Amino acid sequence: MGLLVNIDNGGTLTDICAFDGEKIYHAKTLTTPHDLTECLMTGLAALAEKTDAQGDLLKLVSSIDHLRYSTTQGTNAIAQRRGPRLGLLVQMEVDAIGLRAASPDLYDTLVGTRMAALNRRDDHAIIQAVRALVADGASRLVICLDGADAPDGEMRLRRLLYGAFPRHLLGAVPLLFSTELAPGADFDRRGWSSLLNAFLHPSMEQFLHHAEDRLRQQRIRNPLLIFRNDGGSTRVARTIALHTYSSGPRGGAEGGGVMAAHYGLDRVVSIDIGGTTTDLALFERGRVAEHAQGYVETAPIAFPVADVRSIAAGGGSIFAVRDGAIAVGPESMGALPGPACFARGGTQATITDVMLLLGIIDPASYFGGRMTLDRERAERAVREHIAEPLSISLEDALDRAEAAYDSAIADAVGKLGGESGAGALLAFGGAGPMSACGIAERAGISKVLVPRYAAVFSAFGIGFSPIRHEHRMEMAGFAPDQIRQAQESLTRRAARAMHSEGFDLADCTIEWSVVLKDGGACPIKSVPHSAQGMLGMEVVRPLASPSLGAISDGAIRAATAWGTRDARGGMPLYRVEDMTPGDSAPGPCLVEEQFFTCQVRAGWRFTMTGNTDLMIERED
Repeated sequence: MGLLVNIDNGGTLTDICAFDGEKIYHAKTLTTPHDLTECLMTGLAALAEKTDAQGDLLKLVSSIDHLRYSTTQGTNAIAQRRGPRLGLLVQMEVDAIGLRAASPDLYDTLVGTRMAALNRRDDHAIIQAVRALVADGASRLVICLDGADAPDGEMRLRRLLYGAFPRHLLGAVPLLFSTELAPGADFDRRGWSSLLNAFLHPSMEQFLHHAEDRLRQQRIRNPLLIFRNDGGSTRVARTIALHTYSSGPRGGAEGGGVMAAHYGLDRVVSIDIGGTTTDLALFERGRVAEHAQGYVETAPIAFPVADVRSIAAGGGSIFAVRDGAIAVGPESMGALPGPACFARGGTQATITDVMLLLGIIDPASYFGGRMTLDRERAERAVREHIAEPLSISLEDALDRAEAAYDSAIADAVGKLGGESGAGALLAFGGAGPMSACGIAERAGISKVLVPRYAAVFSAFGIGFSPIRHEHRMEMAGFAPDQIRQAQESLTRRAARAMHSEGFDLADCTIEWSVVLKDGGACPIKSVPHSAQGMLGMEVVRPLASPSLGAISDGAIRAATAWGTRDARGGMPLYRVEDMTPGDSAPGPCLVEEQFFTCQVRAGWRFTMTGNTDLMIERED
């Protein structure tokens, strides 16, 4: 197995983590929202500088066996309501009213008034309805019928509409049929899945195929793999756009499950603090909660989504004084212009500016020393937007802003942990380790785990993702002959699909499932012969991943400080790269890695584990 590269494209930064046997490399680059292919290639170039490729991008890319990629583009498109105008064809107007009720604002953005109720017996009226929707601005159409005969009805409309609007002519209209995208799902989940997929498809298709072309030019061995929001990866040609929604946070959830299980931690809450948001997840017995059929905002969809919740508090979130108190977000400075200290035009105060002025962040080492931070701009932003509106000193403004930030995230941690609370906090993301102890104190948690690769942890987690395919077939009954014929048909389909990924079906694990019409699940061996529902086939082909080191080697020794930093009156500074398992020191102190700074508060002690992670625990 050659190099395995995993990339998480976030709203502010793009993270890269690569596995070469037991070696792990990581890199970061600024996200380029105007062209995501640019930051993809820049990130690979940064990785090439750290590997045997010695800066040669062509040599690096040609040595990659598999590249797994996740992007926030779909998530951001929905959050910003940026995408094509859709048209919707339903059987009755009440069907559309039901869809809108689930998420009125999202429906009005995607569809608005571009809806038509069909008389399925009047072909001329159907064609005229399509022409009217297109004339009203619909660039893509979703067809979603209800009832037991919905698949047959949509198939008939497919023949009718492609006959009237042939795909090879300029008058062609892109069509999406709900029963083809989500067979067996109920009307609402089919409808919303289809609308969202149609909304995301154009931009995702354009970018991902462009990215594949760039990688082929650099002689990549295998097709680009897309990491999905169900934890699996597939090539672009076998991925639907909706599967990219919230896929980055799922990468962190995959890594979080691996870490929680490795350290035997139960009821762990993870905080992934990026530039724009903090994503939170709860792990019990090493697994993150998952909705078998999830939601996009409040819209129900027919596909699984991990229970990862987001709040608008990140490294670029704006501090504002409202009603005499400091509020955090929801507005963010993002990568451009970024916090005031980035000197790219931002003038608002953020936690990044606050941590710079407190001395927690060193402007000489930030972002691996590749980004200059402007202390004067940061001070001006904090004075103008926090200290002066509250009539307090700069020092008080810094302390109160940090407390407000920690409290906002701690409140979300407490809500997720519920009455049972959480036994540990897993902190990652570029800004996670910096605030982890302060958040844990406020949330009543006495143990914090900061992974060695915290700054690129979602990309690290993607590295544990297998290639996964799902195949489904609607069943009118489950008699033995019906099951056998369906399994043979699905197996042939699965073999072709996995062959396109470069693997033999014989090297995969297969799991069969049955979902009944009423939504219940049933083991295939005990399903009633007369039942109706879906026969599902999940095919999984694991890829190699590095093994994790021991929890502890048993020896605890005093860590040697690399130096001191003028933060909060002076704090010892330890470097992750200079320490070995068993090294330990009490707070207050700072522990720094190339891409993150961990603030260990007074009353806490850190110890480097056998896996070179930081376990930080309360001493009092």
